[in-house]
Amino acid sequence: MDTKNGYKLVVLGSCSVDFTTYAPKLPKSGETLHGTKFTTSFGGKGANQCVAAAKLGGNAYMICRVGDDQWGKKYKDHLKNEGVNVSYVHITKNETTGVAQIVVAENGENQIVIVPGANKCLSVQDVEESIELIKNADVLIGQLETPFETTYTAFKLNNGIKLLNAAPALTDIRKILPFCTILCVNELEASVLTNVDVTISNASMAAKKLLETGCETVIITLGSEGAVYMSKNEECPKHVLCEAVNPVDTTGAGDAFIGALATFLVEYKDYPLHQLIGAACAVATISVTVEGTQTSYPTKNDFFCKKYEYVQLE
Repeated sequence: MDTKNGYKLVVLGSCSVDFTTYAPKLPKSGETLHGTKFTTSFGGKGANQCVAAAKLGGNAYMICRVGDDQWGKKYKDHLKNEGVNVSYVHITKNETTGVAQIVVAENGENQIVIVPGANKCLSVQDVEESIELIKNADVLIGQLETPFETTYTAFKLNNGIKLLNAAPALTDIRKILPFCTILCVNELEASVLTNVDVTISNASMAAKKLLETGCETVIITLGSEGAVYMSKNEECPKHVLCEAVNPVDTTGAGDAFIGALATFLVEYKDYPLHQLIGAACAVATISVTVEGTQTSYPTKNDFFCKKYEYVQLE
């Protein structure tokens, strides 16, 4: 088994093809707009995170399912070309590859509708067939675009860092949280899990509440405001700041953060967590200044770590 860099990052998750329309604004209910551009690209939260890690030099493996349509083989070849190990990328008979319909407004905001296709077929059996890889992964990343029980089974098996990006937002995931080393959510997802309308003003309270679910560390990403995080061994949450930019396309920024964080957790494991979160925020910030999703993620040669600041919260 390949052990480039001496560690393995394993992503168990979704692959989707993004059909993206650019328009002056996001449409209201029943409204038809004239768009300015249409693109087809590779996406899905799992694959986005895996590619983000690989582009930063991470030794990334993808466990996923794609369809037996025209997009399945293309996606597998794409992942391989991005430096991802595709030994566990499975072609699924009689299923389409997952798709996402995305509208991006001129201010960078977006709306997304996903159709899971083959992603819904990622099974516990797929976990069992890759059990040695999952057990020995230094970082195992999961999301909620594939069946929950599959991710839950994998998290119980892994002996390394288990990073759950609880997206899209679901309410009934409590049983997996004690197996999470790191739970990462945005404001909306934190709101669903806490039954509180989470904003930057109360993110520290939400982080404390989420820690009570059993995970070791909670990170709440706040877009252009950076991220708030707290761990069980710390008395107070910290707010990590990030650079302000003019966004072009925010699609996949959260996935850039997750993939970068996973890589930095093993590449710079002796650094304090706020530095790693700051660096991951910087990668996400770079991604929103470029159109597209995976194509907007920086490479290792394009990104340099520096010192990142944080504010202690109460």
